[in-house]
Amino acid sequence: QVQLVESGGGSVQPGGSLRLSCAASGTIFRINYMGWYRQASGKERELVAVIINDDTTTYADSVKGRFTISRGNSKNTVSLQMNSLKPEDTAVYYCNAVRGGRDFWGQGTQVTVSS
Repeated sequence: QVQLVESGGGSVQPGGSLRLSCAASGTIFRINYMGWYRQASGKERELVAVIINDDTTTYADSVKGRFTISRGNSKNTVSLQMNSLKPEDTAVYYCNAVRGGRDFWGQGTQVTVSS
């Protein structure tokens, strides 16, 4: 089992920045990749950014150039730096880890972008 705990959500004005962090614990060896997804009210959960073990990254088109995903040296933490935030970035953000073909999810953290 892999447990994921997110932190860093909150409220910010448009154009502002937030940093989300996620720490993995439990059986963390052989985690293939970690990432962030988000789910806005009334919408399906969508990929935001993913980073795999060789540090290759993938971003949703809507966040390219504004968000940056990174992993800690121990590879059991992942962060999402979010800059130039827009109202449409408002959502619950979920940390995700994939190990052995199985998905693990954090509890989610709310990000609200509003003036």
